[in-house]
Amino acid sequence: QVQFVESGGGLVQPGGSLRLSCTSSGSISGFYALGWYRQAPGNQRERVARITSYGNTNYADSVKGRFTISRDNAKNTVYLQMNSLKPEDTAIYYCNTAIDATQYWGQGTQVTVSS
Repeated sequence: QVQFVESGGGLVQPGGSLRLSCTSSGSISGFYALGWYRQAPGNQRERVARITSYGNTNYADSVKGRFTISRDNAKNTVYLQMNSLKPEDTAIYYCNTAIDATQYWGQGTQVTVSS
């Protein structure tokens, strides 16, 4: 059983930055890929960023150049550095992995971008 705990969300002004963390209850070194997703009210959950065990990354077009995903296997943690935040980035952010076709999600952390 994989358990994730996200943290680092909060209220930030447009143009500001936040760093989200997602810590696993166990080792993440064996997870092929870890992802950050977000869901805004009334919207479907969408993938924001993904990182593989090789360190390859990809991003949604809406966050390219502003967000950076990274992983620290020694700390069992994946990060999402978010810069130049916009009001449309407001959402609950979740981390995710898939093992043998089973999806694992954290409880989410709220990010609100507002002046």
